[in-house]
Amino acid sequence: MIEHGNEAALVPERRTIDVIPDAERHGRPVNQFTLWFGANMQITAIVDGALAVVFGADAVWAIVGTLVGNALGGVVMALHSAQGPRLGLPQMISSRAQFGVRGAVVPLALVVLMYLGFAATGTVLAGQAIGELLHIENRAVGIVIFGALTAAVAVLGYRLIHVVGRIATVVGVVGFAYLAVRLFVRYDVGAHLGGHGFQATTFLLAVSLGASWQLTFGPYVADYSRYLPRNTSARKTFWFTYAGSVIGSQWSMSFGALLAACAGKAFIADQVGFIGALAGPAVVAALIYLVIVVGKLTINVLNAYGGFMSVLTTVTAFDPRTTVSRAARTAYILGFTATSVVIALAASADFLDNFKNFVLVLLLVFTPWSTINLIDYYLISRERIDIPALFDPRGRYGSWNLPALACYGVGIAAQIPFLAQKLYTGPITTLLGGADISWLVGIVVTAALYYPVAARTARPPERMMYPAVV
Repeated sequence: MIEHGNEAALVPERRTIDVIPDAERHGRPVNQFTLWFGANMQITAIVDGALAVVFGADAVWAIVGTLVGNALGGVVMALHSAQGPRLGLPQMISSRAQFGVRGAVVPLALVVLMYLGFAATGTVLAGQAIGELLHIENRAVGIVIFGALTAAVAVLGYRLIHVVGRIATVVGVVGFAYLAVRLFVRYDVGAHLGGHGFQATTFLLAVSLGASWQLTFGPYVADYSRYLPRNTSARKTFWFTYAGSVIGSQWSMSFGALLAACAGKAFIADQVGFIGALAGPAVVAALIYLVIVVGKLTINVLNAYGGFMSVLTTVTAFDPRTTVSRAARTAYILGFTATSVVIALAASADFLDNFKNFVLVLLLVFTPWSTINLIDYYLISRERIDIPALFDPRGRYGSWNLPALACYGVGIAAQIPFLAQKLYTGPITTLLGGADISWLVGIVVTAALYYPVAARTARPPERMMYPAVV
């Protein structure tokens, strides 16, 4: 049995959306580095990095663009992580302080869709790796097997998730370093760099892909820092989370950009199969497929675990409870995982194009949410939250905060003219030559609207308020 602290990692977690008592707090900020580094050393991040090259960018500028996006988006993501030790709550519960106990259901519904989308797309790729590893021609079998693995780890919960993250960090570093060497051995990588030159449109696409990757972690990053002791340094939590997520994702995305530049259609047609072939001998290829599965397991478990938390947060907004039984918790997780498996089985063959649009649509809806949450927490409330009121529609935060919801809606709407999507291209985007800057517009417009509204109407407590008994 794997031990961590004074409890076994294989014992199912007891807590759900309730506050973590001080007596049950454990861990160190460095654990955030290994979790988020391991979660980002995985094939979906490779595909994300490849997308800018697939859609016309030079590999060098794709790498620079994703680095800019990761660095900027990582700041937002890590600021959310720093809330975890202070609040001791899952991330989306804290949204009730901005949108109201029931009003927070609006962004929550979009969060659940995000989890399902990422879980399904990740399951497709991991299912392919399992099929290659076990020599199963029917990819549906690999998808179902991976779904079962995801559910098993998510049911056991927080401690085992961190253990899997540490394992993924080690195998990811070894596996990806080996693949990088193989890439440079098999291809003249330098010959595939610099051929297209700088193009503003594709560069901004790369920036958006990196930023959206980081920003979409925002709604659940604090779920995995909330067990840290309450006196944990917010600065350390921020930097360990930031470094793990940005370094891990940029490593993967840079590798993806080089793969797409060197391999072209061979990589686009079969991402998992191409990486297996790049690995070389069958035994080594099998180990690389295992690396893919471990990396995807880490991030897919985060999606399943976060999805369960978000669904439960939605339900308890109308049926005020802070805990559920272990049996109910298991049922939520199994239901979420089963839904993502069904979506994965029905996934379109046009995976890369659909995934690019899925990621950028998520950026549209989560940029205003992150802006509102962080402005309220750090600038308006100044890290003072009335936690008992988060569970009471008649309390300080009320049931629906219509001004905040209006700012959120306007923040989304303001981005539409700047969109560059498969189904819709905004008129201003056309004038900009196709460059998508919608996420920057979303941040600026939402901040300009929300801050003055919240400064006039918010009623933060004079100090942080915790439940009397937890």
